[in-house]
Amino acid sequence: MLKRQNPGTPERSRDLTADGGALSMSHNDSRSFFNLSQLVLSAGQIKPSPALKHSKITYFEVEIVDVQSKKQICIVDKVPPASTILDVKHKFHKACPQWYPSRVGLQLERNGPFLKDSTSIQSLAVSSIITLYFTDLGQQFFLTEYTGPLLIYLLFYIRLSTIYDQVESRKNFRHPVVHLACFCHCLHYIRHLLETLFVHKFSEGHTPLKNMIKGCAFYWGFTSWIAYYINHPRYTPPSFGHKQVSYAALAFLMCEAGNHFINVALAHQTNSGNRTCFPSPTYNPFTWLFLLVSCPNYTYEAGSWISFTVMTQTLPVGIFAFLMVIQMSLWAQKKHKLYLKRFYPEVRRKAAMIPIIF
Repeated sequence: MLKRQNPGTPERSRDLTADGGALSMSHNDSRSFFNLSQLVLSAGQIKPSPALKHSKITYFEVEIVDVQSKKQICIVDKVPPASTILDVKHKFHKACPQWYPSRVGLQLERNGPFLKDSTSIQSLAVSSIITLYFTDLGQQFFLTEYTGPLLIYLLFYIRLSTIYDQVESRKNFRHPVVHLACFCHCLHYIRHLLETLFVHKFSEGHTPLKNMIKGCAFYWGFTSWIAYYINHPRYTPPSFGHKQVSYAALAFLMCEAGNHFINVALAHQTNSGNRTCFPSPTYNPFTWLFLLVSCPNYTYEAGSWISFTVMTQTLPVGIFAFLMVIQMSLWAQKKHKLYLKRFYPEVRRKAAMIPIIF
């Protein structure tokens, strides 16, 4: 007897298989979604791309004006707000190479104080154009250094009661060399002052405060010592009398004239822009020293103080002249080395300061 098969069995198994497949697919989809969620969480939050900021930087224009003539020297453009006065000085130096940053003094007002290097440009700005007044601190340094000795010597020359005994001053007769020494000393520093204003073009940077203190202490101090001895009521004239004074005074005046003409010749070469050749002597006999030495201005300067020592015959002048000769020789050596690099064929047979010797 045949066993009757249940007709619903295959369909039921088929349904169970389909249900199992659907459950498996649903489980797999859940697992995939879970893995995707974990991946997103591990990657962190998705940050939106930053929007591009179109920021506009405002630049300043700095107008540099001469404090004396009120004429415009140059305009320093595209100065960022974060810039300082020192940055402006460097930009000014690029536009005008003869003005080193260390010798540039800038003022917001003509009679105002000098601005510090750390001062921000933005703190000075009222508009996009800033006007600053320029002062040459290099020239100011030399004017201060040379004006002091001129005035100090005259104070001792008039024999103030606070310096000398008035009774002794009236008794003792002044030797003519005292008056001549005053004339020569004043002439020397007046020449320096006039050349500083109208002849010299300084080419090196200076640190005004440091150099001014050192220079003034040296020149002013020695001038006080020299003037005190020469103008003292008990001052004794030179041993060889009138001849010694006359010859020394003549040598002094010749050295002063030579120094002036050499400085004029050097300034003329700088102003004409002819820096490709070494300065040559002209028809002026005082410039013929260029044939023998490369720094004749130092030769004449040393000669002036040696002559002044012989003329006055005093120990302070002798010590000052000795120190000046040493200083001049150091400067001449330094310049001579620079000349040898730039003008070797023309300078190689010359001495630095003293013909044939040095």
